[in-house]
Amino acid sequence: SARLFDPSSPSTRGGQSHTSVARTRVAAMSTITRAEFEALQAQVALQKANYDESLDTMWMLIATSLVFMMHSGFSLLEAGSVRFKNTQNILAKNLLVVTLGFLCWYALGYALALGAVDNPNRFMGGTGFFMGGFW
Repeated sequence: SARLFDPSSPSTRGGQSHTSVARTRVAAMSTITRAEFEALQAQVALQKANYDESLDTMWMLIATSLVFMMHSGFSLLEAGSVRFKNTQNILAKNLLVVTLGFLCWYALGYALALGAVDNPNRFMGGTGFFMGGFW
């Protein structure tokens, strides 16, 4: 009742107080060597880098799907805004826009946005035009 958590009172396990149990745990944790600690730090840093890269990839896929859904929505909007006889022309124009956008990204966009360079301080990339070396 009144003794729900009292750090000075003995625990039910072997009569040890909570503070002595905590000190024992800290002492057990402090037996790790410096080399093991640095190895664990490197492992955590690698896992964080992999996690960040996967989040970036997921965001790019979500954003790409939203752009394609936006194109289809605009196609429907434009098709509904013109007479029936012009609907096929509007849809063909929108398909042409998406296709040309994809081809331009294939030829130039990837290299300018993500192409590796010798100097990482450059504003844009300079390798990988037409996805050269991508496969």
